[in-house]
Amino acid sequence: MQFEVWAPLTDQVAMRLNDAVYGMSPDPERDGWWVVEAPAADGDRYGFLLGGDPGQQEPVRPDPRGRRLPDGPDGLSAVVDFEALHPGSQPPRTPLQDAVLYELHIGTFTPEGTFDAAAARLPHLTALGVTHVELMPVCPFPGRHGWGYDGVAPWAVHEPYGGPAGLARFVDAAHAAGLGVVLDVVHNHLGPSGNHLPSFGPYFTDTHHTPWGSAVNLDAPGSDEVRAYFLGSALAWLRDYRIDGLRLDAVHALADGRALTFLEELAAAVDELAAETGRPLFLIAESDQCDPRTTTPRATGGLGLHAQWNDDFHHALHCALTGESQAYYADFAEAPLAALAKTMTRAFFHDGTWSSFRGRTHGRQVDRRRTPAHRFLGYSQTHDQIGNRALGDRLSAGLSPGLLACAATLTLTGPFVPMLFMGEEWGAGTPWQYFTDHPDPGLAEAVRSGRRREFAAHGWKAEEIPDPQDPATRDRSCLDWAEPGQEPHARLLAWYRTLVSLRRTQPDLCDPDLAAVRVAFDEERRWVTFRRGDVRVVVNLSGEPATIALGRNGVRVLAAWEPLEHPGPDGRIHVPSESAVILGP
Repeated sequence: MQFEVWAPLTDQVAMRLNDAVYGMSPDPERDGWWVVEAPAADGDRYGFLLGGDPGQQEPVRPDPRGRRLPDGPDGLSAVVDFEALHPGSQPPRTPLQDAVLYELHIGTFTPEGTFDAAAARLPHLTALGVTHVELMPVCPFPGRHGWGYDGVAPWAVHEPYGGPAGLARFVDAAHAAGLGVVLDVVHNHLGPSGNHLPSFGPYFTDTHHTPWGSAVNLDAPGSDEVRAYFLGSALAWLRDYRIDGLRLDAVHALADGRALTFLEELAAAVDELAAETGRPLFLIAESDQCDPRTTTPRATGGLGLHAQWNDDFHHALHCALTGESQAYYADFAEAPLAALAKTMTRAFFHDGTWSSFRGRTHGRQVDRRRTPAHRFLGYSQTHDQIGNRALGDRLSAGLSPGLLACAATLTLTGPFVPMLFMGEEWGAGTPWQYFTDHPDPGLAEAVRSGRRREFAAHGWKAEEIPDPQDPATRDRSCLDWAEPGQEPHARLLAWYRTLVSLRRTQPDLCDPDLAAVRVAFDEERRWVTFRRGDVRVVVNLSGEPATIALGRNGVRVLAAWEPLEHPGPDGRIHVPSESAVILGP
């Protein structure tokens, strides 16, 4: 088979394959590329020697495009036979606009923390009714346990999870269960340990700086090959594993000054692959810019991504539920129901408005006539919004089951594509905390002290902050699968199932017309009601019952968290405290 590597910074490259060393030759058609033919089979170990005598023993670096790292980021790569991994199940063809996503972390979805253990829990998700599983990053990182956002090998799969074969089995099992799979990928940085790319070429540049240091080189000299490297990695997940979509981490951190941006190139390539395969592939961006151009079609001047996370909806909902006002919540806390109403009808709260958190105006208005609601994902909880809290506490740690039911109702009957975070459907009692497993003692201490220093600025004592390096921190974050069968968890789970089912059976709940959403609210009495076609949703966040005038009669109760009477002939409905009801014709 042919081995190849881009290494423009050296005048000599060799490859070690098992116990043999092969000199590599420059590729006459591609500047900076080196190639060699050598007999190899699945599982064979190999790496590259850069410069010097081809017979030297060290250092041997893993393949930047290696698909497997059996011994971790600092070990050799291994050959992967994708023909042997080819899955047997056909991917479902659920388009994004009809989706209900479920974000999960392989390492804590089960105590075992593997693809196979997660696959064994897929019947829970099919019974819940979600359509897609969104996996947090699965690329290799140092140690066994971590969030995955410090990955260092964008083409490979974390070995402790099960490696490439484990991921292929998981995707196959999900497809067999009728579930699509979305993968979270990180293009804006690599982790602080185990990153060998700078030895091979100009993968990073000091032209721009990011919170993680030098930026990934998307626009400086050598960036054509760097862009091709990350674009190829993204397409490989969709092609080789038949994954159905990608979530792109923090696209606002992609420093890219070229006229044709990397994101546009990636979106065009994914659309081309979707047309070629006949599968509805999609890209979901995480962006804090509140810029509708992220998902505006390329033909009309946008980047052409298919959807983006909507943190403004989350922040408004979180403030309405909890009353919190620290940090970025300050912009939403003064009138949270008004903020919630604005996001439900206009997507962004910050659409050119003043942001006290940023100290400037922020965002851009969404054209509701041209932008369908399914360009945005709505959620009440995510890995970020839980794990970046000091204690990793979920909403369930401080809210009643009734308020959790209200949060679910606003998310699953609202205008956006809904996304759930693992365990929220039963009000999981386990936290989801920040945990790492850095083998480097210096880096481990830097992470530990840095997190404690971060929260000390907000009044926390050092001993109150969980140690990311303590294995118990990860263990506490694993879901407790005994909870769904116990109260009050079982009742909340049944409510989630009801809401997901309604979204499937009531077409109005998937109406993409943002301009058609009608919202009314009472900030003081803490209730909100909205209409989507013939479906009306009433949510009472107050600790007191509420009487709300719907303005019409002849509606019937489709679902209610608490028992209640049908609206009277005067069109008024009496809603119990901390409760929600969905009404239809």
